[in-house]
Amino acid sequence: MERNIEALKPGPVFKFFRGYVRFFHDKIFYRKTYVINKENVPENGTPVIVTSNHQNCLNDPLGLVFSFKERKVNAMARADVFKNPIAAKFLRWIGLVPAFRLMDGEETLGNNGKSFDVIELELLNGRTIIIYPEAGHQDKRWLGDFSLGYLRMAFNAAEKDNFETEIFILPSCNHYSRYFSMREEFLVKYGTPISLKPFYELYKTKPRTAQRNANALVRKQIEELMLNIEDLENYEAIDYIRETYGVEYAKKSGFDPENLHDKLLSDKQLVKDLDELKQKDEALAKKIYEETLKLKKGTYDMNVRDWNFTKPFSLLKTIAKGFGFLLLLPLYIFAMYPFLPMFYAPKAIMKKNMDPMFISSLNFGTSVLVTIPLFTIITLVAGTFVFDSFWIALIYLFTLPFIGLFAWYYRLEFIKWKAEIKFNRLKNSDAVQNLIKTRDGMWDMLRKALK
Repeated sequence: MERNIEALKPGPVFKFFRGYVRFFHDKIFYRKTYVINKENVPENGTPVIVTSNHQNCLNDPLGLVFSFKERKVNAMARADVFKNPIAAKFLRWIGLVPAFRLMDGEETLGNNGKSFDVIELELLNGRTIIIYPEAGHQDKRWLGDFSLGYLRMAFNAAEKDNFETEIFILPSCNHYSRYFSMREEFLVKYGTPISLKPFYELYKTKPRTAQRNANALVRKQIEELMLNIEDLENYEAIDYIRETYGVEYAKKSGFDPENLHDKLLSDKQLVKDLDELKQKDEALAKKIYEETLKLKKGTYDMNVRDWNFTKPFSLLKTIAKGFGFLLLLPLYIFAMYPFLPMFYAPKAIMKKNMDPMFISSLNFGTSVLVTIPLFTIITLVAGTFVFDSFWIALIYLFTLPFIGLFAWYYRLEFIKWKAEIKFNRLKNSDAVQNLIKTRDGMWDMLRKALK
């Protein structure tokens, strides 16, 4: 099928909007973003469904979308976000298609036929589609069960074109240094494209078997790409081990723990080693996990973190930092003025028992789509009156993202500074000494067990 590649590229308005969101995504919200194996992405105009693990709501597809440059990507999103007509129009403009689920009402499931038709037509036109086979996000670094809906759409699209069009599935993974806070790191890693063409003949006679066979290949690749902690019974302990002891483990294994991709590879090996330890010596593994949870609770109860145990304390540096914070306090207050509403607006609309995996998406989406545009206008108007110059106000406006980053790091360093003082003040107490003893014992067991 002949395709007009230029027609697949986004228009100028969409490019501007995407550039605006990308700037805040790649440069402000995240400290650093990685795209690994980008050479595996088929060229624009190739019908491809990108599949991935799903662990962070809106942030997952945004990361995938921004890994592409000269193409507009379609994705399926939960249907309930399309209820508002204005929102629905905007969501369709940016490439989202509603997916109806049982929780939306059994009577709505029939509407999926229209959505599937849209996706299938877009595939035949050479579009790139993002679909999450888990049909929902997880709350941990593990891979849930797959629905075969994404393959049903892919094979239906091929059948509409008499199996002349070669459709690809591109496995990928999303990975985060941490989920819930800004200024963390984010990674997209691509696997190898899987052509569905070898499955076409089987599909004609045994469609379900063809889907299952293709799905097995897709799932295997995603499992190999991502950090998949399958021992959910001990998940909390394993996750804490990889965040703390995992740094030393990475260095000893030849990885750079400051590089998110290196840390991902190291964490995968660490989790594998812990699983093997549990199989060989379940009693030892249980002891390690019990001590880990005890250590985690103790440190969190005291509001200190693992790095407090190893960072040398210097009274002179601590006093110098205190003076630095005092001197920069006026600038911090000045910097926080336009950002307080942006910071508190998402919190104001959060529900009490909201799924935590929505938190960072709500923070980012509300800020970029509502509070930043709104307070940009307010700041520009107010600045024009205060400075009596539109151009000075405009210059001030362009400095806001960087002033905001200063305020963020000032607050973060101040919290760390207080934690250092508190830890040193309590270092000789029984509570801290018991924590140090627990930590030393746990790390010693890990070092010996994971040689």
